[in-house]
Amino acid sequence: MRNSLKVAKWEIKRNLLNKSFIISIVSTPLLFLLFFSIPMLFSGGDGEEAALNVYINDPLEVWAELENELNLEALNWEVEDHIVNEGLMLEELKELENSVYLSLTEEEILTGHIPVYMSDDLSEADVYVLQALQSSLKQIQLEKLGFELEEATVATAPIVFDPQVQTSNQTDGSGETEEAASEFSFLERLVPGIFAGVILFSVVITGMMIFTSASQEKKEKVSEMILSSITPYDLMQGKIIGYFALGIIQVTGWIVLILPFLVWYVDFPLLSYLFVPELLVLVVIAIAGYLLFASIFVGIGATVDEVSSTSNFQGIVFMLPWLPFILIGPILADPEGLIAQIGSFVPFTAPGVLIIRLSMLEQWPWIEIIIALVILFISIWLLMKLAGKVFKTGILMYGKNATPKEILKWIKQ
Repeated sequence: MRNSLKVAKWEIKRNLLNKSFIISIVSTPLLFLLFFSIPMLFSGGDGEEAALNVYINDPLEVWAELENELNLEALNWEVEDHIVNEGLMLEELKELENSVYLSLTEEEILTGHIPVYMSDDLSEADVYVLQALQSSLKQIQLEKLGFELEEATVATAPIVFDPQVQTSNQTDGSGETEEAASEFSFLERLVPGIFAGVILFSVVITGMMIFTSASQEKKEKVSEMILSSITPYDLMQGKIIGYFALGIIQVTGWIVLILPFLVWYVDFPLLSYLFVPELLVLVVIAIAGYLLFASIFVGIGATVDEVSSTSNFQGIVFMLPWLPFILIGPILADPEGLIAQIGSFVPFTAPGVLIIRLSMLEQWPWIEIIIALVILFISIWLLMKLAGKVFKTGILMYGKNATPKEILKWIKQ
């Protein structure tokens, strides 16, 4: 283990002195902040949308009644309801921006057809917000047709479907159901999952760097000098530990730069959602995912003599961490379904599938989680052993990339 730690320390130091690694730590959060800021820049300097100017011809004087039913501030409307000369208004509309004109005469209300005249910078989609008037105008229409006020109110009120969850603990008297499951909002489940997903993504990306590192050292015959003083297994183990530490350093850099912005930007208690006990389980899953894929990358990296000439077999290895994205549709549709459960027990998909599933489920299936983690850690142990055999032979083979047949032969030795 001492030799492995020496290798890990050397890998960490070597990469931290690499300008491209430092740039990647800083540039990724900056790109994230840039993409967040672009929509705000295009929405205007103060971030506020221009108000819609609504001009109304109101001979029936119904606007006062309509106004009481609307939240003009939320709708962002500026209303002028004293228009009397329609012809003059239509001429002025040609010179205005972000403006509409409508006439609320008795004939138009009774027929239910109200023409809306727009300035030329608007489209039909821009004035769809006028649908906010529909319910109140419908009530006025029914009153004009002779309906009583209460009848008109009932006729214009929408039918509401109010979902109720029936549980075994429902009280007989009040009919109220327990709401314990609803106490955990979607954001409370999603925030720790996103954090764990970022860790998994970062350490897997740095794990892929093991592939390049092993291949590069093999090409430059540095490994021969290193292996003169340590065992191949110590070298392999040191690389895995070192690049894991680099991944954590990278994630820490991202968090330090992005988290203050997110705390300021979002309108919910991000930190209280993030630092929950469930986060520890999700981080363990992310770390297990790294160890699984790192053992594969370091073993296969030792079989490649030239990175630019990797075979289809070696290239397919890089696809393994992204397999959960193939199943993301069925998992999002039914996180407790058969496909999601199977994906949780397959080692190559388990880390990603588990993080996605647990970010969506209100009640965690602890039996499934324990079984999945046991399978995952057994798979890590087996792959570490197999990778050690491949690494031991492959790191000293020069001149060509190893074939699947040769790799299988090394594993059987």
